[in-house]
Amino acid sequence: MSENSKVSIYDTTLRDGTQGEGFFLSGLDKVRIAKRLDEFGVDYIEGGWPGSNPKDIEFFKAAAKETWNHAKIAAFGSTRRADLTVEEDPQVQLLIDAETPVITIFGKSWELQVTEVLRTTAEENQAMIRDTVRHLKAAGREVIYDAEHFFDGYKDGEEHAMATLRAAVEGGADWLVLCDTNGGCLPAEISEMSRVVMDVFPDVPLGIHTHNDCELGVANAIASVKAGATQVQGTINGYGERTGNCNLTSVIPILELKMGLKAVDDVSKMRDLSFFVDDVANNPHFARAAFVGRTAFAHKGGMHVNAVQKLARTYEHIRPEQVGNQQEILVSELSGQSNILMKAEQLGITLEKGSAEALSILTKVKELEQDGYSFEAAGGSLELLIRRELGTCERPWTLNEYHCSFRQYRDGHNPVCEATVKLDVNNETNYTVSEGHGVVNALDGALRKALVAFFPEIEQVQLVDYKVRILDGEDATAAKTRVLIVHSDGESTWGTVGVSDSIIEASWIALCDGIDLFLQRRKNA
Repeated sequence: MSENSKVSIYDTTLRDGTQGEGFFLSGLDKVRIAKRLDEFGVDYIEGGWPGSNPKDIEFFKAAAKETWNHAKIAAFGSTRRADLTVEEDPQVQLLIDAETPVITIFGKSWELQVTEVLRTTAEENQAMIRDTVRHLKAAGREVIYDAEHFFDGYKDGEEHAMATLRAAVEGGADWLVLCDTNGGCLPAEISEMSRVVMDVFPDVPLGIHTHNDCELGVANAIASVKAGATQVQGTINGYGERTGNCNLTSVIPILELKMGLKAVDDVSKMRDLSFFVDDVANNPHFARAAFVGRTAFAHKGGMHVNAVQKLARTYEHIRPEQVGNQQEILVSELSGQSNILMKAEQLGITLEKGSAEALSILTKVKELEQDGYSFEAAGGSLELLIRRELGTCERPWTLNEYHCSFRQYRDGHNPVCEATVKLDVNNETNYTVSEGHGVVNALDGALRKALVAFFPEIEQVQLVDYKVRILDGEDATAAKTRVLIVHSDGESTWGTVGVSDSIIEASWIALCDGIDLFLQRRKNA
């Protein structure tokens, strides 16, 4: 395959991806994701199996009403059943009724599956493949044939596996897709068997469908492409059964940025698509995901930061913006001055290397980390620390006192959590009381009520995440607690951290910093 050749991307997030544990999509979710995939430049979108559930049938009805600018929608199903004509098989008819331009069917490549699962003969299995492909082609569809368990079948019986592919070709299949269904093959095996198929069937384009059971889903797909495959099947973020499918958020950048092959319209939208799918499925994003993860271009060690400050590619294999990501400088006890300088620069603050200010900030960071603080996920607290050390940030209110209580009633009345806050703003005292679902919720409510009269913009801010970690667990109930809180104003999010022997005090510190940072940013805007 020459450089700049096209590799077709076949997305099966909406079908194979939904077979993964914890990954659920409504009918509307599937349409929304399909539209984003189309905008991204995916060539094929597998919508589901019309014969398996009502949700997929509804998806295909909705898809038929949409305008697709790039992608072809594919319905997925199996060959006809054994000892039943293709015209009589209702599942095959449902594939046609889905009215998609593409139909993908799978057939058994492994003789073990034919005899022990289908309980039929090799000859009948080949007829099932041939008849179904021919019938779907006669209905005017582009037909993609997925050779299920091909690699296992080939290793167990080369003649039988190749005969199933020949049956699909005789039926008129537009694509032959080799499937590592169990995910147990190694790249060298994938490459070798892909070349064999290319040599035997040179006139039918080859695709590859891999699973990640050996953490080789992407590597195996790349091995097949190097051998001549021109279609890659996979899912966004690698969702799928067991350990998942080939991860398109990794394989697409590799194809485009490492191999010079064209795959999608704009690979720089990769990260946005990755986060969108996670958000729609209501799943947390994997921070350490290659290319698109939050830490994919994060630097923590002082020597590393010093190097990337001078020349980013010394520790970055691509430019982060090529996949829509960005460089992240982490500040911790491992930090050197370079970390502080680059973090300050990101905030629009100029610091001189070796200056008293830079050394003071670094010393403060290391002291706090020694005390249990961690700023990696609490960039908001770090920003406040830098500004406070420089004397450019002052809290616009003064706390007099706060108090929390939890009351349990014997008469069956629901427990009550209550918080009071007394503070001064511009020499004016405000005293508020708030109830909540737990102490932190009550504290958050009381603090907001006390400040909103003076700073009405606080109404925009919401607490969106709250995490607690016990430090030095061997101290049991006397252990220090670290609390991480994430706030959002609808446009951006920021994390703040608090550490204390008391979980309430730690929460209070993080809560106050979150509000303080918002007000500081509004003041500087």
